[in-house]
Amino acid sequence: MKRFFILLPLLFVFAWAQAQIQTGKASFYADKFEGQPTASGEKYRHNKLTAAHKTLPFGTKVRITNTANNKTVEVVINDRGPYVDGRIIDVSRSAAEKLGFVNQGLADVSIEVIDPGDGTRSNPVTPIGQVAVEEKEFYNFEVARLKPSGYGVQIGTYQELVNLIRLSDNLKNSYKKKVTVQVKVIGGVKYYTLILGQFPNRDKAELFKDELQSKFPDSFIVEFSKL
Repeated sequence: MKRFFILLPLLFVFAWAQAQIQTGKASFYADKFEGQPTASGEKYRHNKLTAAHKTLPFGTKVRITNTANNKTVEVVINDRGPYVDGRIIDVSRSAAEKLGFVNQGLADVSIEVIDPGDGTRSNPVTPIGQVAVEEKEFYNFEVARLKPSGYGVQIGTYQELVNLIRLSDNLKNSYKKKVTVQVKVIGGVKYYTLILGQFPNRDKAELFKDELQSKFPDSFIVEFSKL
């Protein structure tokens, strides 16, 4: 009988239900990134209203408000980041211009999800592909609630439990790392984010992410305390 562990956060994280507000610092892309591919595969264009966020599914539309001047802009998430402490979103230059903080470089903002997307532009559910399920397939669950600390590597976000179970089992056996599942509800739909490993510092997490890049090129570092 196969065994694997799904470690659930102490509280199921309904972190991005529609209309929830997140506050923090916003930055914007440097000109050198023009034409470079984002984590979603789309190329960055400074004249498009797009942004990078650490956890929101690609295709999510958010409204950003500059709390200093009350200017707002609506952007679509198509990239991951920013990976600088204290920053919650990285916007395109045109979005930064609409928010009025190009000269300052940073702004205090609030973020509100206004459309979780329909998956036609950038599907928030990452399929594993060719998932074969036997007629009778058994798994032994040993579930523990916890509040993880440190850093992990986010592999993907899934809706189908079969994808989550099969991939969790494969990753645990292949890499001998803890598997953490974060539960999110977006637009009334439940998603499961799979995070591999618990590392005491970012450097160790980065080394492990490099090991995963060939199989999971869209994986990225997350800090558990900020999820």
